[in-house]
Amino acid sequence: MFDTVLVANRGEIAVRVIRTLRALGVRSVAVFSDADADARHVREADTAVRLGPAPASESYLSAERLLEAAARTGAQAVHPGYGFLAENASFARACADAGLVFIGPPAEAIALMGDKIRAKETVEAAGVPVVPGGRDPELAEAARALGAPVLLKPSAGGGGKGMRLVRDLTVLEEEIAAARREARTSFGDDTLLVERWVDRPRHIEIQVLADGHGNVIHLGERECSLQRRHQKIIEEAPSVLLDETTRASMGEAAVEAARSCGYRGAGTVEFIVPGDDPSSYYFMEMNTRLQVEHPVTELVTGLDLVEWQLRVAAGERLPYGQEGVSLKGHAIEARVCAEDPSKGFLPSGGTVLRLHEPQGDGVRTDSGLSEGTEVGSLYDPMLSKVIAYGPDRATALRKLRAALAGTVTLGVQTNAGFLRRLLAHPAVVAGELDTGLVERVVDDLVATDVPDEVYEAAAAVRLEALRPPEGGWTDPFAVPSGWRMGGLGKDLGFPLRVQEPVEYVPRGTHTVTEDRVAVTLDGVRHTFHRAGDWVGRDGDAWHVRDHDPVAASLTRGGHAGADSLTAPMPGTVTVVKVAAGDEVAAGQSLLVVEAMKMEHVISAPHAGTVAELDVTPGTTVAMDQVLAVITPVEDER
Repeated sequence: MFDTVLVANRGEIAVRVIRTLRALGVRSVAVFSDADADARHVREADTAVRLGPAPASESYLSAERLLEAAARTGAQAVHPGYGFLAENASFARACADAGLVFIGPPAEAIALMGDKIRAKETVEAAGVPVVPGGRDPELAEAARALGAPVLLKPSAGGGGKGMRLVRDLTVLEEEIAAARREARTSFGDDTLLVERWVDRPRHIEIQVLADGHGNVIHLGERECSLQRRHQKIIEEAPSVLLDETTRASMGEAAVEAARSCGYRGAGTVEFIVPGDDPSSYYFMEMNTRLQVEHPVTELVTGLDLVEWQLRVAAGERLPYGQEGVSLKGHAIEARVCAEDPSKGFLPSGGTVLRLHEPQGDGVRTDSGLSEGTEVGSLYDPMLSKVIAYGPDRATALRKLRAALAGTVTLGVQTNAGFLRRLLAHPAVVAGELDTGLVERVVDDLVATDVPDEVYEAAAAVRLEALRPPEGGWTDPFAVPSGWRMGGLGKDLGFPLRVQEPVEYVPRGTHTVTEDRVAVTLDGVRHTFHRAGDWVGRDGDAWHVRDHDPVAASLTRGGHAGADSLTAPMPGTVTVVKVAAGDEVAAGQSLLVVEAMKMEHVISAPHAGTVAELDVTPGTTVAMDQVLAVITPVEDER
């Protein structure tokens, strides 16, 4: 076993790897960008090395700086986690050239399986069924030959980034251009492939483990069909869809896929499975790294996958063959992300003011957060993973819903409340899943109306803050009692803003402490967590701020009747399609803002003229920053 391992990643996966290193008595080395100088993974490691400025290209993606950090700290091996350089064959080779063990598969396997086109050809030759499709340079022709719907996918990467489902081939060229742009940004390679889209498919993947002595086993499957924008948000093991025969068949296909590329370490073979015929499964891709959802496999097998990554990389043999693998119980994972469901799941950011993450009694939280953590727009939006385990699926679901209700992340909007409601949806409870389910039911699960008790709680907090200290003389105008020169009037409270401007006067009883506020409204007592201008409960949170109606009435940009287009999230402008003075049509795409590896298109709200354009490609923007001003047609006459 190694003495010292450098963890070439950040956030929750870095914390996760460090935990296993500590358990094995192996010294851990963390790395960090300037933005992560006080991050949790930095504090928990035995040693930490600064890489450079915040942009990933100058820190976590810099192979040169990572290898230098390994040399300075005496590391013998590098664990890449997932994301960043985890599936970068050049980095794996650079580690080997520097005399370091790359804790992952051989560079050749990464390169082969990282190219989705070559990967499909390789596994197909090994007898693994693949989805019909085509590739560059005849991409458009292949898509038209397949017929709508088709799925565009980057050849060089995964994680749902750059994937586009095209149901209308009249917009094929535009969708191809967008997919190329996202692929180039995420992976540095805009090569695409196209596949036939299987309607209402299920996404099921098989965990494989291979040593350097020719032994390959699988550890059962994970159901990953609950997705949004082609990205997994809920994963579970095992799948309710598969029987033992299909499980064994898919597992053997995954093993053959791993053998076909000379795999070593932990990896995942992903399949698309028709829900009405699970025996007709198709290979999609192989992830040559540890998966985000690996904890559910750990809980049903009793294995520490990070530990076995380390042991295999150190040259050890697997302790048993396929007959030694058994699955017990059921585990489900939910990905908590920095995003605002009420605003179309746009990325969010801020400072974590209050944090509570459940642990114990069948619940595990893998997280990189701590109070005071700054969540920005530079890195992936996933903050933590909440995982529940039980003897059966119903128990695991119940525990996970309760754990999400007890998850508190005030200061940053997250999707925890949305995930809790998703897990209670009848189709999810029944196990009737497919990759399009979330998109079909999302509107029913997003909380858009603010409950009265939230206003009551926010008003109670502000009222307590306005109360003068006891003792001595008090200016009657400073007391929130409603006192005026004409006498004692109604307590008008104060204006608050919760998504939309409202005025609210506390009308129930309340108790306010440093971290909680309890209000009784119409005979019902409601308790919230609180921190600063935030209140939260059951995984949901609300940011409450003072609202100035005079300031709000002023038009941004100074153009009467004009509409200011503002940044819906903190991020970077990547595309500008218009110039000041251009005439635009209603709904026309004007700008693209990217944050946390996600693109958001800014469109014209109406026909008019671009009166102002305040950004260029590469401009970094804050939430609600004015990007452009569009003067409506009627105002030009």
